[in-house]
Amino acid sequence: MTCDMTLERVGVPVVLPHPAAPASLEETGLSLDLLLQLTLKQMHFAGELTGSDLARRLGLRFTAIESAVQALKSQHHIEIVGGTMIGPASYRYRITDAGRTRVTIFLEHNQYVGVAPVPLASYVAYLHEWKNSAPRSVTRARVRGAFQHLVLGQRVLDQLGPAINAGHSLFVYGPPGNGKSVISQAIRNLLDGDIAIPHALEVEGQIVRLFDPVNHDELPLPEADGLTEEAAPDRRWARCRRPLVTVGGELTLESLELSHDAATGFYHAPVQATANGGVLVIDDFGRQQFEPRQFLNRWIVPLESRVDYLTLKTGQKFQLPFAVLIVFATNLRPSTLVDEAFLRRIRYKVFAESPTVEEFVAIFERCCLERGLPYERSTVEGLLRESLRPRGVPLRGSQPRDLIDQALALAEYLGEPRRLTTDLLEAACAVYFVEDTEPVPVYA
Repeated sequence: MTCDMTLERVGVPVVLPHPAAPASLEETGLSLDLLLQLTLKQMHFAGELTGSDLARRLGLRFTAIESAVQALKSQHHIEIVGGTMIGPASYRYRITDAGRTRVTIFLEHNQYVGVAPVPLASYVAYLHEWKNSAPRSVTRARVRGAFQHLVLGQRVLDQLGPAINAGHSLFVYGPPGNGKSVISQAIRNLLDGDIAIPHALEVEGQIVRLFDPVNHDELPLPEADGLTEEAAPDRRWARCRRPLVTVGGELTLESLELSHDAATGFYHAPVQATANGGVLVIDDFGRQQFEPRQFLNRWIVPLESRVDYLTLKTGQKFQLPFAVLIVFATNLRPSTLVDEAFLRRIRYKVFAESPTVEEFVAIFERCCLERGLPYERSTVEGLLRESLRPRGVPLRGSQPRDLIDQALALAEYLGEPRRLTTDLLEAACAVYFVEDTEPVPVYA
């Protein structure tokens, strides 16, 4: 079941189905034993809770956990200590000494305490439905609007738009300093709609934590007070913006697999699963501690089939949809990193070219405005004529920002007014660019 939530973002109406709260244990898709363990752990750490508070902590309606509560009560692991006569949800429950003894056994096996997990099958079914209904409405005008904070040529924009519409992964490559990382991250601005992400998954009786507060921007769910119980959202799922996950040189092959924490007894999802439904930017591709060919061997099947295969520590394998747009950002030519078979699966290759003189001037002007500095075209023309051209350095999109910031830092150090001059910019160039030759000493 789903409850529809209509949103408005960048002028595009989006209807996002969010899973509806299950009314019974059977509808949760979880076993009574697992729900019983989670319930008793909550009672162990809280000590005393009403039935409704206990259900809220598990992300479920009380009717879905009532059988677990009744089982714990009949086993004398919890007891009723107060409440009203409205019903079991209003009773106050307290864990007993026998309950504390039993919960230590549960915690030795698995220390997960939190919202009840979502069965793997439910998550897979949701993602398949979501992929078929996810809106794709990227037009040239929307691409220009999403990248309006950057100075990019129309050729680059016209290559990005179709790749995003098609949902295919892409290489963004070119010389350093031309905004490849920023371009890659800005792609998220063109992804319409939101997505429901489970706090955790249940896979073969194991818990896999999926929701990541660092990489997932959670949005509010409607309050249950304004909805009928049948239409209330399932709070085991977080409603989020479509994720943007960025990794760089720290990426390892191990981070592409399930991570089992021996101390806590549960798993953490790999980085590509965290990014499902959104964008995964692999920055500085080719600079990782492993060979690109090893990466190729790991992901060549998921990129083709859109299905990933993960393995539990027991050796059991399971499938997970690979519903993520991968952006490889690199300073190196893609053909030097991977072979033809891999390049064929990355259908779009976008070259982040160096700015023209006019684009460099436009970037310089924008940097001045962002910093509240007066802009004069003669200043940037002097920088090009007196400092950059004599040094023979190629123009890069990051140079205006960096040189302006260094010139302002020098002005502050010298006690000069906060404005740009030819001398300050030349001094900034002297420490920004690497000189090929050592200066000749002058002897008296």
